[in-house]
Parts: sequence; structure tokens; C-alpha cells
Amino acid sequence: MSLTPHQEDLGVLRFITAGSVDDGKSTLIGRLLYDSKSVLTDQLSALARAKHKRTAGEDIDFSLLTDGLEAEREQGITIDVAYRYFTTARRKFIIADTPGHEQYTRNMVTGASTAHAAIVLVDATRVTEVDGRTELLAQTKRHSAIVKLLGLQHVIVAINKMDLVDYSETTFDSIRAAYLALAQRLGLEDVRFVPVSALKGDNIVYASERMPWYQDEPLLDLLEALPVAQSGGELRFPVQLVARQDGSHADDFRGYMGRVESGSVRVGQALRVLPAGRSASVAEIVGPRGLLEEAFAGQCVTIRLTEDVDVSRGDTFVSAESALAPSRKLSADVCWFDEDALAPQRKYLLKQATSTVYVKVGSVDTVLDVSTLSHGTDKTTLAMNDIGRVQLSLQKPVAADTYDANPATGAFVLIDEATHHTVAAGMIRALAA
Repeated sequence: MSLTPHQEDLGVLRFITAGSVDDGKSTLIGRLLYDSKSVLTDQLSALARAKHKRTAGEDIDFSLLTDGLEAEREQGITIDVAYRYFTTARRKFIIADTPGHEQYTRNMVTGASTAHAAIVLVDATRVTEVDGRTELLAQTKRHSAIVKLLGLQHVIVAINKMDLVDYSETTFDSIRAAYLALAQRLGLEDVRFVPVSALKGDNIVYASERMPWYQDEPLLDLLEALPVAQSGGELRFPVQLVARQDGSHADDFRGYMGRVESGSVRVGQALRVLPAGRSASVAEIVGPRGLLEEAFAGQCVTIRLTEDVDVSRGDTFVSAESALAPSRKLSADVCWFDEDALAPQRKYLLKQATSTVYVKVGSVDTVLDVSTLSHGTDKTTLAMNDIGRVQLSLQKPVAADTYDANPATGAFVLIDEATHHTVAAGMIRALAA
């Protein structure tokens, strides 16, 4: 039986909430879960008894559904990324409720790194007028810039707390115009707008009768209909583990375990093993339930090769006809996480896909000013939460793509060798041998 449009399987949608402190991100997610009937009875009872509840009387404080840390409930802010899962008749969702404070920008980057879409919240009561123009908060600009850097496919701007501005269409229109100007400067393409009141439930799951001037869909309907681009392109199979069995026998099993990050691989296919460039062909593909003829992006499999070649963790299988070449020099956009500033010329560890190599930061080319959205060239380092373009020199080559071409192999993290702290996350923009 074929599916009707309303039964169509649209796949899992991963999305984040982003915005400034007190814009209502946690409340919006709580309301979305509550109105979509995704909250259990015992959870509701616990919320009603919560000691840090910030609503009056019997009203539910929806933010407590996502703010699970004691420090978050005491301070009324989101600190860590909270993941929530819910399902409607049309789709499955994974939500990352991310912090709004500048101090936790690194947590927001973590949540956004695996998302398809972002809900950017704007508090309708906190925008200001400067020289006759509506001015958005700095964190709204910062988070929107990060959304662009990470290449999220869709942006929904939820203009919140409309109940506190008398559901004014004029206020909505002025904020919409201001964000459209920001989106144009950043290069954001698929941007949609919805006026909401997370506290009152307007336009979250059900259309609001108090904003008859808004004729488009409520938030949940927008989320249910967002298309998600499927992983395609060339084969990228980073090797995570070399699996051996009966290693002392001449006919021992040697398989290479990992996840197909993009493209597909089939039995008999000719491959190259990067960065060494050795040639091989696929003898067998083993999945969790047995042998496969072909494996696709997202599947975790073990590949056995016909030839006995030298392969180890960190190598990458690509198709024989792929033009991908190993790279030792990278130009990348980096978000700095650590309290200690970036030290140019100092060695860090770079982890990209399954490979880990020493890297030296050669220079900081530009640093993003989120207030003006300009890329300044006067800084020579990156402080915590700064976003900048840097040049990196690797100790040995890696098989990588640009982030725009393939996020799975175009992203990396930098690790401090002494403390083992993850000090930065980066997106590769250009490569050189």
C-alpha cells in the first residue's frame, strides 16, 4: 500500500534552538513536547512539584523539561546541551536545546554540529530601535553566523513572547525585516518566520486565534515538512578499527571496520586507500546481520579486501576513480572553546574523521566581529568563543574534503596534547598538498 502525503516517511529531523539568554528556548521546546503529547504523566507531576518553578499557581514551567541540571534550574539559564526525542504521526525528531549565553557558545556549536535545521528565537520585547532601524541582539547574530558556518540546511526564526507585545503584526514585520537583512549578509538561504508565544502556546503546535494576520503554518507543521538532504557524493569510508581473527593462520580474517560517511561501496568495487594511495578491491562486506552486496551512507560495516595491503586506523577508502588527494595544509574556520587563548606556532592534535595528527597553527587570518559581522585582520590569536579563519600545517597528510563538499570529512577538532581538552572545532574551507 502506498503512503499518502501525510503518511510519507520524511526521515529523522535533527534541529537545535538558538538565541540569546531568556529568549525562551527551553520554554518553547517544553511547550512543543507538551502540546504534541510527548510528556509522560509522571513527568508532569514532577514539574508541578518542582522547587525552582518560575510560573505562578498551577501553571507549568515548561523550561524544566529540558533544563535538567540543578545549576540550570537555580539560575534559570541553559548551560549544557539537552537532547530530547519525540515523534509525531509524520516524523521523528531529535532536539538539541542549546545555551544562549556567550560563555557557552562552544556548547551551542556542539549541538549544531549534527543538526539539519535551527530554530533561532528572537525575543520580541528585547529588540531595540537604532536610527529608525530594528537592532537584533548580539547573540542572535553570533548564533546565526554559526548556523551559516556549520552549513545547516534550514532556519526557522521564531519571534517569541508575542503575548507581551499585544500580538502586534507591526512588531513581527519589523523584526522579520531586520533578520532578513542579517540573513542576506550571512548568506543564509532557506529562512522562515513564525510569530509565537511559547508560554501561552500560540503557533507552536496549534494555529493562534490571537494572530489572525498570520496565515502560515504553526511551528510543528513547519518542522514536519522540512526536507532533509540525503548523503550522496563520492565514497568516504574512514577506517575505525582493523579486525583480526585467527591471526596465526594463513587464511586469517582481516576486516576494516567503520561507517560509510558518504556515497556507497559494493562487493567487487575497486578502491584506493588514502593517504598512502594503495589500490585494492572489495572482497566482502559484513553488516550487523550478515553479508551485504552493497553498503550506503550511515551504515556501519566491516570491509574485507581482496588484496593484502597495509591499512590501519585513520586511513580512508575512496573509489578508485576519485580525484581526492591527501592534504597537509588546511585553511579552516575555527570556533575556539578553551579558556586559554590559541597559541600560534604551538602544536596541537587534530582529529579529523578517524585520523589524529599533530598540527601547527601558522596564522590567524581573520576574526569575526559578531556586532558588525565584519572579519577583522588585527588579531593574531583567538580567545574563548571567538570564530576565525586560520591556516594549519599538519605533520602528515590526511584524506579530507572541504566542509561544504562533505561535512563528515571536512570537520575536525583540535586537542591540547597536555590537558587532552578539546580546544576548538573547525570546518575546512580549502586544502593543499
